[in-house]
Amino acid sequence: MTSSARATTAAAAGPGRPRDADLDTAIIQVTRERLAEQGYSQISLSEIAAAAGTTRPTLYRRWPTKLDLVIAALEWGFQAQTDSYPTDAIAELEPREAFVEAVRRLDPAYFNEDAMLLMGNFMGEARRTPELLAIVRERAVNPRLAQLEAVLQALRDAGRIRPDVDVRAVATLCFGAYFATFLREDTDHHAVAESVCDTLWPSLAP
Repeated sequence: MTSSARATTAAAAGPGRPRDADLDTAIIQVTRERLAEQGYSQISLSEIAAAAGTTRPTLYRRWPTKLDLVIAALEWGFQAQTDSYPTDAIAELEPREAFVEAVRRLDPAYFNEDAMLLMGNFMGEARRTPELLAIVRERAVNPRLAQLEAVLQALRDAGRIRPDVDVRAVATLCFGAYFATFLREDTDHHAVAESVCDTLWPSLAP
């Protein structure tokens, strides 16, 4: 069973009376806040339960382990980001606009301003708890990179960008720009997509 499937199973489990969806959401939100503030190793299930207005046994009935709870919190964020995307299909946009939109969706902080802190925490846990980084790769990083690569591949097939463009390399450069922006303390990550595409597009165009 994959980590995402295990999280789904754990979240869906829970015999007895019906789950309180509002309580579930409160626990998830507190978990996400504590992850950004403290990191995975330091968060306490007792503190999360208290902040969410519940008890540790109640929390454990929903998510048997801290890892299960954190994965559920990540899954919630991944889905919320996907739900926040514009409804217009990328394939219907003009070539450059499609490129910009796909790059914009690479932004770890597209939906959550604390996402870059979370990414740093998960990378720091890569040896102790590799499942965390694996779920981020599986559910967030790889799908968004694949979407940009698909956009570039479609543009290449249609002759709208050069046939020798390395779509994987371009996607990697675009994704890395968000980390460089954060590390350089440039606060406006919203401008990354436009500025990166302005720089790269002339070299991509046939």
